[in-house]
Amino acid sequence: MAQAQAQSPEAYFVPHHSRWPILGSVALFVMMTGAGAWLNQTSWGRWTFIVGVVLMIAVFFGWFGDVIRESVSGKYNRQVDVSFRMGMIWFIFSEVMFFGAFFGALFYARQLSLQWLGGAGDGMMTNALLWDGFSAAWPSNGPGAVGGAYQTVPAWGLPLVNTLILLTSGVTLTAAHHALKAGRRTALLVGLGLTVLLGCLFLFFQAEEYMHAYSELNLTMGSGIYGSTFYLLTGFHGAHVTLGTIMLAVIWFRCLKGHFTKDDHFGFEAVAWYWHFVDVVWLMLFIFVYVL
Repeated sequence: MAQAQAQSPEAYFVPHHSRWPILGSVALFVMMTGAGAWLNQTSWGRWTFIVGVVLMIAVFFGWFGDVIRESVSGKYNRQVDVSFRMGMIWFIFSEVMFFGAFFGALFYARQLSLQWLGGAGDGMMTNALLWDGFSAAWPSNGPGAVGGAYQTVPAWGLPLVNTLILLTSGVTLTAAHHALKAGRRTALLVGLGLTVLLGCLFLFFQAEEYMHAYSELNLTMGSGIYGSTFYLLTGFHGAHVTLGTIMLAVIWFRCLKGHFTKDDHFGFEAVAWYWHFVDVVWLMLFIFVYVL
């Protein structure tokens, strides 16, 4: 965004025209064209995808850099702050609906369709004629045993460790937030840095869990409805942890440069809201995917 003319404190900041939206669209087009071509095993797909990713990263650096410069130069007043908060609230609400759909799919598979295939309710004749002897027990890869035999990931191993890691990261992030409001910069950097490290540790253990599940448990995305829902929920959560860790790292560098004050730090708060949301989603995953 270009630098806008100075405005009164009551005026809502409206940036000048920006080149970043059209450049972001081009980067997305190149990236997705490359991804589609790569999936279809063309010779140029992989490199086109990589070029698109590099372009998208460049757009992120440029666009976010402009927004940060606008913020630290004092162009954002209370009206802008309120609009940012409303935008973040609606964004997190959309994420709640996103994961709600996946948890709904898990509930439907476990409590409705699986029971119907097992002969409950109106499914009695379907079970008797098509799937005689099928037991509606969870976890299941369906009456066709899609993907072959497999084992589930024990809840009290790495999943429990990751649960403790994320809960601890919520504590360190909250401590960093209190340190920011108290003006204690060193404690802020330590608490926020620990949160970033815990996020990286969570991702490392999840990668270890996936490799173990694939190589030793034969639990893959092709392991019927259980494998599908398991990797759908945990995989998308892992993607959100990755994004949240990157966001926390960016905020750490901004704190290192002294960008936030105890009275003006919504950038920090927005990332904290997102991270606590990720924590809550993992607790639900741990209970409904691993334990129950």
